[in-house]
Amino acid sequence: MDISTSSNKITIHGNIKSIGDFQSIKNSVDPVIASSKNIIIDIVDSLSLTSAVIGYFNKLILKDKISIQVNVGDRQLYDLLNDLNLTSVFNLKKV
Repeated sequence: MDISTSSNKITIHGNIKSIGDFQSIKNSVDPVIASSKNIIIDIVDSLSLTSAVIGYFNKLILKDKISIQVNVGDRQLYDLLNDLNLTSVFNLKKV
């Protein structure tokens, strides 16, 4: 997994599948939300998200009042998040 940041945009390449991946995502997102309350997360080609990542995004949105837009490139991940009723919470878009 590879993560890059630019302003308020975080781009993730590769599969998100371990607690180490979650920690890397958290370590990349935390500095961005310190300076911006609106962030965009592009998940380019992961097939899934760990429950830790989903929980972290939910916490940011519901508790910390951070506006997140999640763009996913994989149809399977989009369908999974849609099935979990996270489309509106995550401002989910298929790109």
